[in-house]
Amino acid sequence: MEQLPLMMGRAGKYITVAEFTDMLRGMLEEVFPDVWLAGEISGCKQQPSGHIYFTLKDGEAVISCVAYRSAVRYLKFKPRDGVAVLARGRVDIWPPSGRYQLIVEALEPQGQGALQAAFEKLKNQLAAEGLFDSAAKRPIPPLPQRVGIITSPTGAVIQDMLRILEHRFSGLHIRLYPVAVQGEGSADQICQALEYFSESGWPDVVILARGGGSLEDLWSFNEERVARAIRASAVPVISAVGHETDYTIADFASDLRAPTPSAAADLVIQSKSRLIERVSHLEQRLHQRTQFEIANWNRRLYERGMDRAALLLRRRLGRLQQWNDEKDFQLQSRVRLVLERRHRLLDQLTTRLRALDIRIRLSEAARHKQALDARLAAAMQLRLARAKSLLSHDTVRLEQLSPLKILERGYALVLKDDGKLVKSSADVKTGDDVSIRLAKDILTAKIQGT
Repeated sequence: MEQLPLMMGRAGKYITVAEFTDMLRGMLEEVFPDVWLAGEISGCKQQPSGHIYFTLKDGEAVISCVAYRSAVRYLKFKPRDGVAVLARGRVDIWPPSGRYQLIVEALEPQGQGALQAAFEKLKNQLAAEGLFDSAAKRPIPPLPQRVGIITSPTGAVIQDMLRILEHRFSGLHIRLYPVAVQGEGSADQICQALEYFSESGWPDVVILARGGGSLEDLWSFNEERVARAIRASAVPVISAVGHETDYTIADFASDLRAPTPSAAADLVIQSKSRLIERVSHLEQRLHQRTQFEIANWNRRLYERGMDRAALLLRRRLGRLQQWNDEKDFQLQSRVRLVLERRHRLLDQLTTRLRALDIRIRLSEAARHKQALDARLAAAMQLRLARAKSLLSHDTVRLEQLSPLKILERGYALVLKDDGKLVKSSADVKTGDDVSIRLAKDILTAKIQGT
């Protein structure tokens, strides 16, 4: 067969690719100025410009489509993935890629697409089996130590999750099981990852994560075997697939659905600062309860007897003094720690401000530091004053329980020459010298009879 020369135009001149593309575009616009196409929408995306891009496909072919912003406002409904539609428009060529496309000017729905129909069918089937029942869902541990993550090892999803988990609770044990999150074989990999974490028993909770995408992109998480693997897992599973508006079968089967992967990292564990705040609150309650018990025991000891009460009170007072000393040391340590942190922060800010040569802000930072030091010093002085007040109160109590107070009420102590206390007549005999201890004086006497 005779080959045709690759030339067109007069005098055998070659034409450029752009000229050839313009010729084809003119031919397509002339032949297909207004055409209706039936297919299913996939990969729908709306850009900030207002244009909407998607593909229209059937079982054998795919065509790129674009609805310009001027046409979007007149569409009967907003395009979305998985919906079968009738698209009306003209055929055009996009020169930068040499790809032909349909410029959509009207869009009418045919009904739900094949993927959406399959999704609803499987969802209803598994719901009828009770796979989504809330009673079957396992509670998420409030403070897990080990977290398993099933997602792609590349991309922003795993990086965002690791960053959030490190910020909320540093030192958490995390194990990643890398899988493909779309395409052929991805559902099998996800099932294998779930089985691995379930059989190993290593994690306290598992996060199944993937970024956003079309219904077709997320289809691996709509597979029946993935849903059953989630329910068969021996550890709780958190589903974090797609964006907040995306729902998959995995979301319904999991023990907890997070709207996004980043939200899953927030939900899986409490913030360490919040836990520390709660522990501090419990410590304060324990201190108040201890003070109450000490006061209660003091009252009981007083009722059991003066001598015994005085002995035990002295011991209790010693422990209280020691407790006050320890709290005073802890307070000083905390104040020093806060001051050191504030100083470090101030040094960092000062360095940054000096680098920018903003002298006014440096002066403001110095004044802020002085005010903060003054507030912290005042808080420490107030705490020390309260501790000294408590010690003074307990000392007054001890003095009130002293045996000398009893003598002031008219009682007396009788002592032998050797200093031993006379408790009965059997302790002395006629002719013994004794001393009588009053509240302020001492009398001497001789035993004349018993």
